[in-house]
Parts: sequence; structure tokens; C-alpha cells
Amino acid sequence: MKTQSNGETDLERLISKMRPVLDPLRYVFCSFPEKTMSELAVYDPAGLIAEKEGMTAIFTAEQANEMGLSEQVVFRRITLTVHSSLEAVGLTAAVSRVLAAKGISANVVAAFYHDHVFVPEARSKDAMDALRELSAGG
Repeated sequence: MKTQSNGETDLERLISKMRPVLDPLRYVFCSFPEKTMSELAVYDPAGLIAEKEGMTAIFTAEQANEMGLSEQVVFRRITLTVHSSLEAVGLTAAVSRVLAAKGISANVVAAFYHDHVFVPEARSKDAMDALRELSAGG
């Protein structure tokens, strides 16, 4: 088990090397007020977050349908493939700023190695274009 990230901390390098990749899968965010993390983990979600209102799980749309969950807003995941440090400052703000300027909502999940940006499916191409432009220095 690793507890310390040796990822990049320099913002300019993070942005220039972020290499966004669009995941082909479709994702939904679901809330479970009565479930525990261990109960939801058996379904292999992309993410689990404990909130005071209950558990938030990120499932593929296919998983959610198989579980009988009602239709949710569908997102696509963009992974910033640069190995960013958990202590890096400014990457989330830069990504959020460029997407906000295009009117694209961004739900950012920072993991140990990479940042993942969930954007509305209908705007995923626009989001990729904006992030590539940011990375290229535009």
C-alpha cells in the first residue's frame, strides 16, 4: 500500500502534460441514504464517497440500470493522465475555470494518481476540446 504520492506539483507542467482521455463508458451519480460503503462496494462502483446524507456512488449507467435505479443524469469521465500529486495546487481550479467559461459543469474526483473530471455526456466533446486547448497553452 502506498500512502505518499510522488506526483507532479508544478502547475505549468501539470497543465501541459495532463493529456485528457475520454472514457467510453457512461456514468451516473447515485445517492444511498440507507446503505453502507461495504454494501455498495460489492457492485464495483467507480467511486464511493461518504456524506452525512448517505453514500454517493458513481456507477456506470449500465450498472445503474441493472440495479433498477431510476434514470439519472449521464456523465462521461475524462481522466487527466498526468500523475498529479495530491498536494498539487491549482490544477482543479484551472480545469474548472476553462470548463466553466464554456458553460460545462465539472465534477472533479481526485484519486491517488490522477484527477477525473465527470462532465455531462452531451458536452463531453466540448470539454475534451477545451482541455486539449488548455494543455496546448491556449
